This record gives sequence, C-alpha cells and structure tokens, in this order.
Amino acid sequence: MQKPAPPELAPRSLTIPALVAEMANRYPDREAVVGAHDRFTYQGLERAVNQVAAFLLQAGIRKGDKVAVLMGNLPEWIIADFAITSIGAVMVAVNTWVTARELAYVLEHSDTRLLVTTGRFLRHDYRAMIDELRAESRLPQLERLLVVGEDVRDGDLRWTDALREPDPAAATRLNEARSAVKPDDPAYILYTSGSTALPKGVVVQHRGLVENMWQIGQRQHVTHHDRLWLAVSLFWGLGCENALFNLYTHGGCIVLQESFDAEVALQLIERERCTMFYGTPNMAEALLSTPGYRRERLRSMRGGATIGTPDQIRRLVDAGLTEICNIYGLTETYGNCTVTDAADDLVLRLTSIGQPLAGFDIRVIDSSSGLECAPGDIGEIRVKGHVLKEYYKDPERTREAFDEQGYFRTGDLGLFGPTGHLYFRGRIKEMIKTGGMNVSPVEVEQVLTGHPGVMAAYCVPLPDPELEEVFGAVVVPKHGAMIDLEAVRALCTRELARYKRPKQFLVIEERDLPLTITGKVRKDDLIRRFT
Repeated sequence: MQKPAPPELAPRSLTIPALVAEMANRYPDREAVVGAHDRFTYQGLERAVNQVAAFLLQAGIRKGDKVAVLMGNLPEWIIADFAITSIGAVMVAVNTWVTARELAYVLEHSDTRLLVTTGRFLRHDYRAMIDELRAESRLPQLERLLVVGEDVRDGDLRWTDALREPDPAAATRLNEARSAVKPDDPAYILYTSGSTALPKGVVVQHRGLVENMWQIGQRQHVTHHDRLWLAVSLFWGLGCENALFNLYTHGGCIVLQESFDAEVALQLIERERCTMFYGTPNMAEALLSTPGYRRERLRSMRGGATIGTPDQIRRLVDAGLTEICNIYGLTETYGNCTVTDAADDLVLRLTSIGQPLAGFDIRVIDSSSGLECAPGDIGEIRVKGHVLKEYYKDPERTREAFDEQGYFRTGDLGLFGPTGHLYFRGRIKEMIKTGGMNVSPVEVEQVLTGHPGVMAAYCVPLPDPELEEVFGAVVVPKHGAMIDLEAVRALCTRELARYKRPKQFLVIEERDLPLTITGKVRKDDLIRRFT
C-alpha cells in the first residue's frame, strides 16, 4: 500500500523562466543551490539568472541560438543553464571529459555561438583544445567565450561582468525575451555517449523538464525540506534533467560536489545534512568502502535514486537510505520514464524499475510480430509521452527512433509484472546468439547473482566455432566474500539450459570494472579481458 505523495504544490509554470520566477516567489529565502564557495537562495538564484540572461542578450544571443556550458559541478553551471533557456536560447551540455576531437564535433554540430566555461577542469585544458582547433580553422561559428574564473583573455567575456544589474532598457528586453519562451520550445541539446557512432544531439523541451521532473520527485516523496547531494555530472541527463529539476520543482536544495571524491562527499553530506542520494553503483561502492565511512555519517540520508543489481541497491538500504528508488529511462525520455515509489515494498524497489510516470504511455512490444506482449512476456520497451523532440539535424535517425504508432524505440528489453511494475531485461543489441537461440544476458546474470557471494554479474558474448557465441561471465564478489567458481558452475547447471551456461568465468572486484563516465559497465572492454 503506497503512502500518498507529499503535499507539495505542482508548479504552474511550463517554461524554465516562469519556473525560476515562480519558485523564487514561493520559496524566496530557502537555499536553492550550494557550491564549494557560494550559496544561493531561490531569490538570490533568480537575481543571478536574470543578470546573466540580460548580459547574454546584450552580447547578441537571441531565441534559438545555441550556447554551450563546459565546467564541473559549480553553481555557475546552473545559473548559466537557466539564463540561456530564460531568453529562449538552447543550452548545449558538454561532457567535461571531452577530447579536442569530441569538443569540435559537439560545438560544430550544435552550431554553438558562445561557450560558457572555466577553461580548465581537473586535468583537462579546454583552452588548449580550442586554440588547437582554431589553428586548424575549426569552430567557425563559435564567436566568443564567457569565462568563469581568472583564465580570461582579450576578446573573452567575463562572468563577473555578467553579474551586474541590468539597466532599465536591458531589463525590458529581458522581460520581452522571457515572455516569448513557450512550453514546447527547445531548451537543451544533450549529446549521447557515442560509443557505437557519432553522438546524437537529443533535443528536449521546456514542458517536459518541468512536468516530468515534478513527477519523478513525487515518486521519491521529495519536499522543500530535502537537500540533494549531487556529484553526478551536470552535463549528464541524470544531472541537468532529472536531479536538477526534480529538486527545483519541489523547492529543495541542490548541494553540488564539483567532482566526485568519496571522503569529500561524506564530509559534504554530513556538513550540509543532505537527505537525498543520486548516484551510480560505483559511487555507492566508493562511499561505503572508503576508510572514513561510518554508518552514522549518512544518518541524514533517507533516499534518492540509483540503478544496479538488487544487492547493489540493498547496500544503500542497509546504510540507512531506506527510501532509495530504482529508476529507468534515457536522455531521450527526459531522464526517467519509470521510477519505483519510495513507499513500494523493498522487493519491488530492488527488482523492478517502477511503474510508468504520469505523462507516459509505455508498451512492451514483440519486435517480430509488432504486437504488444502479454504481462510476463519479454519484448522491447517503447515509450510515448515525454520523449525527445528530435535528434538535432538528423531527421533520418529521428524517423528510425519511432515506430509506426509514434512510440520511441528504446532498444531495451523488459516485461510488465502483475502489479504494473516494469522489469528491465537488457539491451536488444546485447542479446547473445548461442546454438541458434537468442538469449538475454540479464537472464543469466540474474542466476549468477543468486549465488550468496556474488554482488553483480555481467555476461558477454565470446566467439565459438560450433555455437557461434557462448557466454563469458564476469562475477563481482560482495565485499569481503570469496567466490567458489565451482559452486557457481553448479548453480548454473541446476538453473540454466546447457546452451545458456557460461563457458568462461572471470572474477573482478567492483572497483576494477571498466566504466563509462555515466557509471555503466563497458562490456566491450570486458570481452577483451577474456582474450
């Protein structure tokens, strides 16, 4: 039996500029954003956003122009984001781990006119990349940089200059630009990881960023008293779509960590009394295994959002985050399209990815017949509702992304259970063909995690002269556990048909898994570990 959602009022606003004004009026003195050196109330954040928005207009940025943001998790990232979208321009989020080649592609493909950046972040020198690219006559449309910090050169715009009160004429221009922004206008271009092809620019709109993120927060029972620790990069959809607008539509506070460090994270969570966790399994593992960890250091935490195996999620519950929610979605579905409810039974939150959020119609389709699957049958998850407007400048891939009924093809496999909860069963492209049969790796991975010493398992295809492909299995031990592979093989013999049983095994500690920047396991790298 689910408890009712918290008694927060849904925002009336359907655009980012209207939302900024509404929340500043509703919660003027509550903290909205905390950074390493700055704190902003909702009223203070609105003032900074309006100052930078007016400055962008003065710099010649207009509705529909593309402005990119490239920096770590700083308050300036959020201010720039809201300022860009407040005048109807489109914010382009750039991966902080970007190479010069990748930076050139994103800025050129997105038609970016202005880049807001710190110039450097960790070991990355974006200034040097831009100098190199301009020496090659690249980036013809990039007119200027708006620089946060001291790395300012002749021709740059200074962030400190942007934080000045607009004169009456500039304020009038800003009000006109804000009022011209409509709910279905594009707000962001977010680039996919591009692991198999050139990255796709996902165009998302104002309306979905407000409406869907409100619904995500409702599932997590977010209120204006919540404070979210955020070390997940803001350029990632989980950061700038999901986390940011989840808390912002509910009047909560975002506590930023510029880059993830486990001990620093614990200090920040304690000091700021954070209540919400947003993170990947590897971040959770790092937090809970760092030498300074003690359970009481997370005593302010109650819940949040994560992904992973049941054991990976359970360890957060055991650490005191008893309301943690499992989530599912893509950048193309505004972060999440299903979320478990914080009051769902723990088993549901460990094993399912939740029920569809309001505003979504989700079907599970048999790809061979095109018919909807019965509950319990596995098919492709397809989504209608809050989905991308388009892939920027790519009408062919946009058309391919939708079926004849207008449902977005996620490429993911799943099934609906008897309670209407959705269960994830892997990626279509990761299906392993062995002995003439297509098998989902998730089916085998679930059997492997049934061993008491296994925290997680990942199956990959290995070439075989007779069966075409066989299963290679990577098993990750629970903390302090030793895995008896003979016992694992015996488990597979009992639970799996012969053609589904892994032929080779590797034991890899969780900290040694090859991961993408968004915390997903690189299965292509795992395949190479077997050779």
